[in-house]
Amino acid sequence: MGWPAAVTQGVCSATARPAHRSPSQNHSATGATSHFRCDREPQGRRVERLFGVAVDLSGNVFVAEFGNWRVQKFDNNGGFITSWGGFGIGNGHFVAPCGVAVDTNGNVFVADTGSSLIEKFTNDGTFLTSWGSMGSGDGQFSYAQGVAVDGNGNVFVVDALDSRVQKFDNNGNFLTAFGSGQLSGPTWVAVDGSGNVLVSDTLNERVVKFDNNGNFIATWGGPGNGDGQFFDAEGIAVDGDRDVFVADNNDNNRVQKFSCP
Repeated sequence: MGWPAAVTQGVCSATARPAHRSPSQNHSATGATSHFRCDREPQGRRVERLFGVAVDLSGNVFVAEFGNWRVQKFDNNGGFITSWGGFGIGNGHFVAPCGVAVDTNGNVFVADTGSSLIEKFTNDGTFLTSWGSMGSGDGQFSYAQGVAVDGNGNVFVVDALDSRVQKFDNNGNFLTAFGSGQLSGPTWVAVDGSGNVLVSDTLNERVVKFDNNGNFIATWGGPGNGDGQFFDAEGIAVDGDRDVFVADNNDNNRVQKFSCP
């Protein structure tokens, strides 16, 4: 399938950050230009448990804040723009917002793990629609976590406890599901520029790559702290060059970068 020369048997080459850092080392990621705090709570509550993050085509940053039941929107330099949410089920409210994604039209999709809903908003947070319910049937979720959108507006949702990914059109109509029997406790998902779907298969300590219809393409990883291994593969993202970035959690405490044409 045209893997780079350094890659064998479908395993992508890795550029890993150090697994451990002493307190005296700089905690900023290599290449980072800035950081900012999501602390614009009008009622003065402290920020709790930031989960999903997504960026739109204008560079605006959207953060799902699990503990305060809201999404915050910032400009690309961290300037606060707006926030929305509040505790509740559906219609713009959240129980435990987790994944967040933005389509090419700027619409924002939030996986509310606590209510088993996917909620869709305009770019400024106006509620549009929602879909889902608790369960294991088509269009239902046992634990909706990661969410991603492809270039055609299709929405991919990781249903973690059912160990599958579900695909919907932009309005929430169910299209297909895949990964059952291949994934174990998946958490996050990303889509590359060709529409391929990359899933953090967390309990298997690996990444699994599917095509846009859910057909298996490749997998790489395995437990450990070496290059290309994971202790707890979770957050995943793909850049414009189709390089894949994976957050390797727990004792490894690093981000790994893979070259996967």
